[in-house]
Amino acid sequence: MSNEFKIGEKVKCKKFGALNHDFTGNIEKIYENSALVSIQEHEKEDEVAVNDFHKRVIVRLTNMKKIS
Repeated sequence: MSNEFKIGEKVKCKKFGALNHDFTGNIEKIYENSALVSIQEHEKEDEVAVNDFHKRVIVRLTNMKKIS
């Protein structure tokens, strides 16, 4: 599954944990079943959570989709 994604690609990720809305970001590193994503765009309501995560999160590959 990890071969579907490449470092630097822009992806849309599903909400999880402290994030109440979906968000978009860029893939920084790919693991076996997940990826490190740098959050680029998010809802204002999630600002505190995004800052707590230092604008980087680990996301399951099944919970993200490429943006063209």
